[in-house]
Amino acid sequence: MGASAASGFGVGGLARGAYSDGMGWLEDALQSAMAGSRVDLTPKSVVAREDALPGREEEMPVAERNIVTGNPMVAPFPEGHEQIVLGMGCFWGAEKRMWQLDGVWTTAVGYAGGWTENPTYEEACTGQTGHTEAVLVDFDPKVISAGEVLAAFFESHDPTTLNRQGNDVGTQYRSVILATTPEQLELAERMAARYGEVLAEKGFASVTTEVGLLSDVRSGRFFYAEDYHQQYLQKVPNGYDCHARTGVACPIG
Repeated sequence: MGASAASGFGVGGLARGAYSDGMGWLEDALQSAMAGSRVDLTPKSVVAREDALPGREEEMPVAERNIVTGNPMVAPFPEGHEQIVLGMGCFWGAEKRMWQLDGVWTTAVGYAGGWTENPTYEEACTGQTGHTEAVLVDFDPKVISAGEVLAAFFESHDPTTLNRQGNDVGTQYRSVILATTPEQLELAERMAARYGEVLAEKGFASVTTEVGLLSDVRSGRFFYAEDYHQQYLQKVPNGYDCHARTGVACPIG
């Protein structure tokens, strides 16, 4: 799969000038998070296209390799592998949960499901890009099935809380599955429905997960996040990691 707009995966490698390294912003965000106030006032529905931030043509630079797996984070990926894009709240902890799965070849964090082209973290945090914080997962289906990846996704957050995970509030933290094949899409819809039934039996609200094909949802692309976000909890082991969970097992298939 080529690394292009057609593939759905934005790719870095251009000049860094359009972006700052953002570490000052990151430190401020961490301080707010640790104080229990990492909350914003973003709307409860995804911003309309005409109201979204414009973004830019320059793509985010991407490091040569994932520092945990040692494998590239951009296409082309190994033949026979599958990719899926998952949003389950703050992408720092979400990525860690994915890279810990046997059979996951590589991961990367970014922004997906919205309108703005090549957004920055600061822009995504406003809720005015339409994107959710997301994880691109490349996996070997001979080792781990798409169903097992999706079960781990559902069990790693609370999909019944609309636009919220713990103290993180806004459409940029919504639960999202962006499939890259019709088979993944069908499976995701089926598992979301079945898990919703299981959760309802336990007294939970309805599943709010947005499910669609990556290529069909708004911009149709996954945009890589800044380098300091990639494998963040490997770089900062005691960093912010907020993921609410239901504690209910998700049926596979």
